[in-house]
Amino acid sequence: MSKPLSQAKIVLRRSSDRGYAEHGGWLKTFHTFSFAGYYDHRYINFGSLRVFNEDRVAAKNGFPTHPHRDAEIFSYILSGELTHRDSMVRKGAEGAQGKDFYRMKRGDVQFTTGGTGIAHSEQNESLKPVHFLQIWALPWRYGLKPNYHTKSFDEAGKRRGFVPILSPLKAGPEASPREEEEAVPSIPETIPIHADFVMGAGIIEPLGRFEWTVGAGNVVKQKKKRNVYVHLPMTKGGKAKIRLDQREDAVLEEGDGAFITGVNAGDVLGVESIGEAETEVIVLDSD
Repeated sequence: MSKPLSQAKIVLRRSSDRGYAEHGGWLKTFHTFSFAGYYDHRYINFGSLRVFNEDRVAAKNGFPTHPHRDAEIFSYILSGELTHRDSMVRKGAEGAQGKDFYRMKRGDVQFTTGGTGIAHSEQNESLKPVHFLQIWALPWRYGLKPNYHTKSFDEAGKRRGFVPILSPLKAGPEASPREEEEAVPSIPETIPIHADFVMGAGIIEPLGRFEWTVGAGNVVKQKKKRNVYVHLPMTKGGKAKIRLDQREDAVLEEGDGAFITGVNAGDVLGVESIGEAETEVIVLDSD
């Protein structure tokens, strides 16, 4: 078991303190950071992390076609289905991976590089609500070529430990057009992101414990003063709970998050499940 990170500062972001909005009965959304009609000068971004919304979209509803630019945008599906369509007018086969897009289900991640400009829609075409996390990161360079990636991540793997989901594009900010097209991530089997940013996800059984290595080892450029955000989605009716770094004052319930500063690449953060139900934990590790 790793030792507590005595130098780390952990500030909780309680679920009840987040911004909240309902739109026409079809969308219920919680905002960790200032977004749309919600503004709080204390919560603009955290390192490269700019948006973290926990969304529920009703059946047969969704986001109509809308534009994005100069942002790295990704959706992590917790339950239900979400169909993605874009201005490239390209439709992947059901269950497609890579640069195609398709109807996403639990365990799927859809990633968009807005770059110079792109338009897309996200619709729940099923008869049940969809629950997902919408996350944006600030890219290391503006004017990138728009692109998409989709990938499924194994449920069993997440029960063994934190599974890397996103990692920096291996070629870095000065990537050539060919390297951009090849889209090789720093960590194999992850989705490449144009930021010094790593995302992980794990499912921890009650009394279980996972460890997150800050910076995911040696794949990030900024080694000192990393910004790590940990979130516990609202998936178990209030029965899930975690404790961070063995601290009694760093206990998260469903919907809560934690801003962790004062940590460096290679530091090991312990995450314990102390609730009645297994808990799905999201880690966003940024410069």
